[in-house]
Amino acid sequence: MTKPSRRRSRELALQALYAWQLGGGDALEQLRALGEDGEAPGGLAEALVRGVLSRADELKALIAPCLDRDFSRLSPVERAILYIGAFELAAQPQTPFKVVINEAVELGKSFGGTGGHKFVNGVLEKLAAGLRPDETGRRTQPA
Repeated sequence: MTKPSRRRSRELALQALYAWQLGGGDALEQLRALGEDGEAPGGLAEALVRGVLSRADELKALIAPCLDRDFSRLSPVERAILYIGAFELAAQPQTPFKVVINEAVELGKSFGGTGGHKFVNGVLEKLAAGLRPDETGRRTQPA
């Protein structure tokens, strides 16, 4: 999968998870509805959505200690981006942590509020240090 299509997959996953948070519907159905040219998204987008849905409580527990406010006070866009980033950091070690963080920051720039990408960056940096200390080169207490 080329880099632009991986980014597009993350964008589709973000949109599906955003709709899931707001409407409580089926995020996979939302993802299928977002497919372009009648082609249902699969691969990375589906893996991200399925992974977040199956581990949402665990991911929330990983993210919460890295926040400067209550998880519920995050915007739905920030929550969706952090869910995706946390899932990738925790469950997809083949994706370098710098790529996970960069992709999340780009999603924040494209879809988030002013300065939201900086917040996402800071949270995921803390999370990466706890989840992947050998890769980040920083040893901290686990998140």
